[in-house]
Amino acid sequence: MRSAPDYLQALLRLTPADQAVLITITDAKGSTPRISGTRMLVTAAAQFDTIGGGHLEWKAIATARLWLSEAGAPGPARELHLALGPSLGQCCGGALSLKLERTDGWSQAEWQQQTACMQRERANLPQLYLFGAGHVGQALVNILQAIPCQITWIDERDHLFPADLPPQVICEATDTPEALIAAASPGASFLVMTHHHGLDLLLTEHILKRSDAGWFGLIGSQTKRARFEHRLIERGIARQDLSRMVCPVGLPGIEGKEPGVIAVAVAAQLLQVWAARPTLSPLTPQLIQDAR
Repeated sequence: MRSAPDYLQALLRLTPADQAVLITITDAKGSTPRISGTRMLVTAAAQFDTIGGGHLEWKAIATARLWLSEAGAPGPARELHLALGPSLGQCCGGALSLKLERTDGWSQAEWQQQTACMQRERANLPQLYLFGAGHVGQALVNILQAIPCQITWIDERDHLFPADLPPQVICEATDTPEALIAAASPGASFLVMTHHHGLDLLLTEHILKRSDAGWFGLIGSQTKRARFEHRLIERGIARQDLSRMVCPVGLPGIEGKEPGVIAVAVAAQLLQVWAARPTLSPLTPQLIQDAR
């Protein structure tokens, strides 16, 4: 489950003397492979993340490396304005504006401002609290680690967590997982799929007592849901709050009980939920101002 660093992780590993170009999509019109705010980092020997692939990305990387090969001071940011159809032969048909910045040309203050802003963007990503590191949990994290989100992965069996995970996945080996529910930020998503129905019930009770959860999913069948509803009502959960529990989980129409199939269905469902989530754009002026 090892993954390559993304642009921000790679950027934070650079020293001020390391040469690199940060490429940002500043404007996207029509049909484009990625949206405004998408970034990638390019060095002379490597690239981190993607702005859409194809000839578009090849052109951007070639332009960045040509700049890196030039003698003299890096100078100010540069811009590229590309029509994807006529100039690049891509079938998207839209147009993109790219901003290229030499990171080795930033002052210390600019470096702190830029990285603070990007870290604020990262903190604004969807947050998922995933309870259970079994087969489905493993398969789901394997998918979601390639998605812009923050995952807190909880299981008392710490030996089940893989050794190599990206920084966006935080593993919590604890025998009091309900404490993490209480500490979660408003609007966070919760997904319960532990190895024990009794623990599932306890976690479900604590999640439903929070009125500010963004989404809550519980793995299981309609039979499990019916049994849980009866027991939760006995524990004082209001009947109307039970409607906030999504069980069974997974996007309808994706059949199969294999861990990988379930994980794909749940990941697709989460993406739908998060797509409807109100969020700040990566280039929102207020977000940039707050980082200064």
